[in-house]
Amino acid sequence: MKRILSSLLLAFVLVSLLGPWSLASADAAPAMKILSTGQPRIEPALRSKLNLLQSNETITVIVTLRQQADLSRVSGANRAARRQGILRALQATTDLTQKRIKGLLTARLAQGKVSRFQPFWVFNGFSVTATAEVINELAQHPDVLSISPDSLDIVPVLGPPEPNITLVNAPSLWNLGYFGQGVVVANMDSGVDVSHPDLSSRWRAGLNSWYDPYGQHPTTPTDLTGHGTQTMGVMVGGDAGGTTVGVAPSAQWIAVKIFDDSRSSTATAIHQGFQWLLDPDNNPATDDAPGVVNNSWTFANPGCNLDFEPDLQSLRAAGILPVFAAGNGGPLSNTSFSPSNNPSAFAVGAINNSSQIYGFSSRGPTTCGGSTGPYPELVAPGVNIRSTDLFSGYAIVTGTSLASPHVAGGLALLLSAYPNLSAAEQQNALINSSFDLGAAGPDDVYGYGRLDLLAAFNWLASAPTSTASPTSTPSNTPTFTPVPSNTATATATYTLTATNTATATRTPTATPTLLSTFIHVGDLDRSSVLSGTKWNATVTIRVHNNLEQPVAHATITGKWSNGATGTVTCTTNSSGFCTVTKTGISAQTISVTFGVTNVTATRLTYRPSTNHDPDGDSSGTIIVVLKP
Repeated sequence: MKRILSSLLLAFVLVSLLGPWSLASADAAPAMKILSTGQPRIEPALRSKLNLLQSNETITVIVTLRQQADLSRVSGANRAARRQGILRALQATTDLTQKRIKGLLTARLAQGKVSRFQPFWVFNGFSVTATAEVINELAQHPDVLSISPDSLDIVPVLGPPEPNITLVNAPSLWNLGYFGQGVVVANMDSGVDVSHPDLSSRWRAGLNSWYDPYGQHPTTPTDLTGHGTQTMGVMVGGDAGGTTVGVAPSAQWIAVKIFDDSRSSTATAIHQGFQWLLDPDNNPATDDAPGVVNNSWTFANPGCNLDFEPDLQSLRAAGILPVFAAGNGGPLSNTSFSPSNNPSAFAVGAINNSSQIYGFSSRGPTTCGGSTGPYPELVAPGVNIRSTDLFSGYAIVTGTSLASPHVAGGLALLLSAYPNLSAAEQQNALINSSFDLGAAGPDDVYGYGRLDLLAAFNWLASAPTSTASPTSTPSNTPTFTPVPSNTATATATYTLTATNTATATRTPTATPTLLSTFIHVGDLDRSSVLSGTKWNATVTIRVHNNLEQPVAHATITGKWSNGATGTVTCTTNSSGFCTVTKTGISAQTISVTFGVTNVTATRLTYRPSTNHDPDGDSSGTIIVVLKP
């Protein structure tokens, strides 16, 4: 009897000890989904590159594992709790499933067959730089779902120069006290010029507010092209230039620079960017992820590529709707771009201020990754948008790149009122409140219709699925004075700090038929100018259409100014170029105002560059594209 009692007591103790341990282990195991492998696991384009590698040559690839976190099973009492659950699920999945691949890669690293590798948790996978032998070995591993190239052909969704903030009803939410306060927005773009007066005070600042995966500008937000500065201005720009250029001028911003200084990008950098956005300070216990992310970039050509779909799913699960520019591939149908046509992306096309579709705005249909419904989902202003630009200036730009930040900025306004909206609720509010355009109902030109922020706010107030209530009107009134954009003029001023000289200025002024532009041509050596030396300045002008095709026989007319006198006349050659020279210059800076006539093309902009030459020849190149 004593032996039986002892056995029972031992069993009771073991159950008491092991029972809770087993339950805790079960709770700690992340919810996962196991994806079936496709054949071949190595993408065909990558396979061709591997076949050309020498035995000791390496290439960088993205390895995606079959085990992915099942984020649909993560719940939380509020937005912050859900995000913490998302981060735990993503990281627990990688902790549990990456060990075998890490062991293999570590062994091959010691053998010199792997140069480096980086694990990811935003999606369960790796960036691996290795020989073809190792990549083929990985392709045979039972944990590997697919292997795709790291090199990407992506471009910013560019276009020339302003529709109207009022068109999307942003001022109506300002009147209710919602300016985007309390919301952080982000862009994945070319960077941001943090010195701009409309953007500098709105940067959240700190090591968790700027990320350059290339390490070229590790601590200070930087933009060498202006594209990211322009898209950020549409989201959060203020009224330092006289009119309010941003939809949510009290929101804060952070940014990821996905293009390096040579304007190229990699899949590794973009995966790093998405991962950083979910946890900028690398501490899951702090909720410092943005509420909104804008992506004004696409792959270079229309088509379906799902490489970033797992990342977008992770953002959605964390309550972030991935807003994407639809692309500038129109007017033909079937011109959707990835990742904006991925199932988890929210694509935005462009309209002008009269709610007519922008000619180059991409159109559906698309079934990429099982996508259903119209493409794009929504349209927003994207023609002649006045926004922030480099050197504390302003630009007038056109394209779907400028349409999507209207939606992203609009979400910041809605999140000011309804801070706990899920990504699905955000999308439903935008779609169900949109102003129908084109054919009745959703279509593959205008999507569900035009962005209407007041209607979205009102829809959320009565939506049966919404779990949020509007926050109270803030007591602190923003320090800026919003000015509806329909009071803006078409004149913008750029201030450039010139090398060895005082500041030079160029001012583009839009007219109904062409853009006359005050171009800073070049800077001369100050000491030489003061000593009375004369110099020559040469300006090369190239005229091309929107497809980068040269426009021959275009007549360039204008006049020198700002330190030089005389007229400018030249005609482009068969390659679209013409050259004018000004001799005997003694001023420190000169400029040329020019116009383009005798041309048939689509859009007009310019991209000047100057070479500072103390030996005396100061030259610049102006690239001209004709506007509507």
